[in-house]
Amino acid sequence: MIKYALLTLGCPKNEVDSQYMQGFLSKEKEFSYTSDFETADTIIINTCGFIQDAKEESIDTILTAINYKNEYSCQSVIVTGCLTQRYSEELAAEIPEIDAILGTSNFDQIASVIKASLAGKKSGGITKAGFEYNSALPREIDNQVFAYLKIAEGCNNNCTYCSIPQIRGPVKSRSIADVYREAVKIVDSGINELIIIAQDTTQYGVDIYGRPALAPLLKKLVEIEDLKWIRLLYSYPEFIDDELIDVLAAEEKICNYLDLPIQHSAAKIRKLMNRKGNSQEIANIINKLRKRIPGIKLRTSLITGFPGETEADFAELKDFVEEYRFDRLGVFEFSREEGTAAYNLPDQIPAAVKAARKEEIMQLQQEISLQKNQELIGQQLEVIIEGKEEENYLARSRYDAPEIDNQIYLPIRDNNLEIGKIYQAVIKEAFHYDLIGEIKDELTK
Repeated sequence: MIKYALLTLGCPKNEVDSQYMQGFLSKEKEFSYTSDFETADTIIINTCGFIQDAKEESIDTILTAINYKNEYSCQSVIVTGCLTQRYSEELAAEIPEIDAILGTSNFDQIASVIKASLAGKKSGGITKAGFEYNSALPREIDNQVFAYLKIAEGCNNNCTYCSIPQIRGPVKSRSIADVYREAVKIVDSGINELIIIAQDTTQYGVDIYGRPALAPLLKKLVEIEDLKWIRLLYSYPEFIDDELIDVLAAEEKICNYLDLPIQHSAAKIRKLMNRKGNSQEIANIINKLRKRIPGIKLRTSLITGFPGETEADFAELKDFVEEYRFDRLGVFEFSREEGTAAYNLPDQIPAAVKAARKEEIMQLQQEISLQKNQELIGQQLEVIIEGKEEENYLARSRYDAPEIDNQIYLPIRDNNLEIGKIYQAVIKEAFHYDLIGEIKDELTK
């Protein structure tokens, strides 16, 4: 029996790829998964290579895994994912102790590559970006609460700061019928929440239907009888139209939550980023969403320190955040990535300035988040139970995505709550990023 351990770095899209790798390995009788890296014969690292911090974390993790070959049972280290897709030759040359490399488009070869590595043979390599996902592929979903549903691979937006087209290729959408088949399989396994992901979910379908098809897809998914929640991530505001808003407003199963990465509001910076739309058009979308879908919670992500960002540009961004008061917000410092158009832009911003500007935005958002959370006190919310610790159940509302948004703590009393099930809870206390509540009613519908 070949015991393997698998560590996933980066975003939910990588998490899905790891679950497929586990599915491929579970079909082979000679493989057995272990969470104990010290006893694993093979360690698989699914890397992230999107920004500099992620690349450094991936390298450090690879080096740690290689040390396990000297200290524990590990006989081979397999590296796959975004970092290898971008830097396979460099990794092979600089870290020869890596036994095999796979990319984002051929990780389905994982079983044969592990066998070859344990036999002392080199195999694997990198192929052209763009994996063919389909519902017939085996997948091991390792939690009872939610599942990410990847509806497309790659991106056509060509933002100047982004390396995704190099890593994942152009948009490659799955058909509505195929996505639906996988969704049914997931829901039949007992999972209540589907989280729709792609690099840009609003561009789903443009390659196979000749137009964005997210709205028709959502209309099909809500037909799944036992599905309780559908959540949308990575929806670019410049591509949100009335058809999509109509579906979001009409369908109760779709959470009143939308992730709108805007990155910046200043016209000059957006143009340099190759992002469509201006601040007024983004504001119009925000206002329309809030008017048409009362109570909707909006998340965004921003970049500080993009090349050429002046104090006036940054002040405009702060004013935009303060005026439109996103419910959830994250900030990244600009990362200068080789092979992207922004790498060679003039007027690069010093690291200290990028960090200081990020901190200013986060301090501003912290107070907005606290005020928003305090408005929830006394309200009754649907919550999904994610786990249990010594004194509390850990839960999340319809308004929160896993791992990035609010955590709700529900004190353990006489109730016996089931992981992955949905209940009604009343919010009693609120903090910047956490809430405390108590269970009000039994399992909802």
